[in-house]
Amino acid sequence: MAETRNWAFPAELQADPEKFEFDVETALDAVVSLRAEIPADAFTASVLGTERTGNGVVIGKDGLILTIGYLITEATEIWLTTSRGAVLPGHALAYDFATGFGLVQPLGRLDAPALERGSAAACRVGDRVIVAGQGGRMHSLMAEVIGKHEFAGYWEYVLDEALFTAPAHPQWGGAALLGEDGRLLGIGSLLVQEQRGGEAVEGNMFVPIDLLEPILDDLRRIGRPATPPRPWLGIYVTVVEEQPVIAGLAPGGPGERVALKVGDRILEVGGQRVTGLAQLFREIWKLGAAGVEVPLTVLRRGSTSQLRLRSADRHDFLRKPHLH
Repeated sequence: MAETRNWAFPAELQADPEKFEFDVETALDAVVSLRAEIPADAFTASVLGTERTGNGVVIGKDGLILTIGYLITEATEIWLTTSRGAVLPGHALAYDFATGFGLVQPLGRLDAPALERGSAAACRVGDRVIVAGQGGRMHSLMAEVIGKHEFAGYWEYVLDEALFTAPAHPQWGGAALLGEDGRLLGIGSLLVQEQRGGEAVEGNMFVPIDLLEPILDDLRRIGRPATPPRPWLGIYVTVVEEQPVIAGLAPGGPGERVALKVGDRILEVGGQRVTGLAQLFREIWKLGAAGVEVPLTVLRRGSTSQLRLRSADRHDFLRKPHLH
């Protein structure tokens, strides 16, 4: 989504400072806009694009910025803009595939406050929250938590519990989710459809901030968690009648190398019957760290076959950030 400042939510939808006991204006100033440039031959360029825009949230006194990782993956240039219009470059410091969090270090003094982190675990369905993109009050949206539940993404991604809010903020990537005390509850990841009162409504999915603390020191120090990486197959999966079905394959990934095909139905992982995305990925991850062999039972055109994939570390397929 193109970065722009010439729009605003209607005043009645914006965060009203008189309705909160914290300094709303200062909290909103902690959200910056982020623009990343990615080489055309980068591994993720064909899926995520070469120009990515979104938001980030200042969480450290040194200006450290928390964002959603897909915005900065393989970025060669990152530009940050504060609510006051200051622009400076940033460095892609870290990306964690398990949570989806990314860290950016500003390459200069960032004139923006740091936002205190809260706890998504204490948040409840029905709570009043603020969804904030860069741009102060006019880009802030009063919202409600409409769901807290598991989320599984087709790109080999599972959150045990994500936060879902409505109405939807149009600049959701890296947006800040603020609780009624002004603390950061989550980072915006996706535009989704959720059930509310028996009807499908557009909302935003947020990665809970609670997932950051256990890995923050590692992300700062080595750019990724110090724990062994999960096995990655390079498969994009949909679900048809509760059965995982291959919808796409990452070029050069383990799935493509063993000739998995779009349309293949995955029946079992290591002899364990699987239904749905979350169970599929968890059964794969249970086998060990990246590099472990993954036995699959696959149904193709009415015929069942056994395949054995040598999994990989997804990180190895990506361009690494460099300071210039």
